[in-house]
Amino acid sequence: MATEKVFPMTQAGKEKLEQELEQLKSVKRKEVVERIKIARSFGDLSENSEYDSAKEEQAFVEGRITTLENMIRNAKIIEEEDMSTDGVSLGRSVTFIELPDGDEETYTIVGSAEADPFDGKISNDSPIAKSLLGRKVGDEVTVQTPGGDMNVRIVTIK
Repeated sequence: MATEKVFPMTQAGKEKLEQELEQLKSVKRKEVVERIKIARSFGDLSENSEYDSAKEEQAFVEGRITTLENMIRNAKIIEEEDMSTDGVSLGRSVTFIELPDGDEETYTIVGSAEADPFDGKISNDSPIAKSLLGRKVGDEVTVQTPGGDMNVRIVTIK
């Protein structure tokens, strides 16, 4: 039997997934079922776009529930003692400046389950994180991105 993927995440990240799961199961699922009931009352299901839309949403919600349950079941909580104290590691925030122009960026490296680039959280599987993991303050690193290579210097690790 194949081993299931482990999802490294912080305790806060796991709690956020559990809240989303609870919302989907207790609220969203019921809303979709109600939409399907209403759409059925419109008659012929073969030409009923409301029904088709509600069924598609139901499939999405059920798929997301399954995904979240799997992620939560296979979560590996990143403990403080598991984090490197002298280098970039999972669960740490890293600030770097782009060379030579000096634009500063800060990201927290998290597992893929809780990655949210718009909130400054990048997956440990991302090109930026892969380039930074294990590095120390002062290190200059070349990060390969879809837009081309970027040279950075690590300023702080928290």
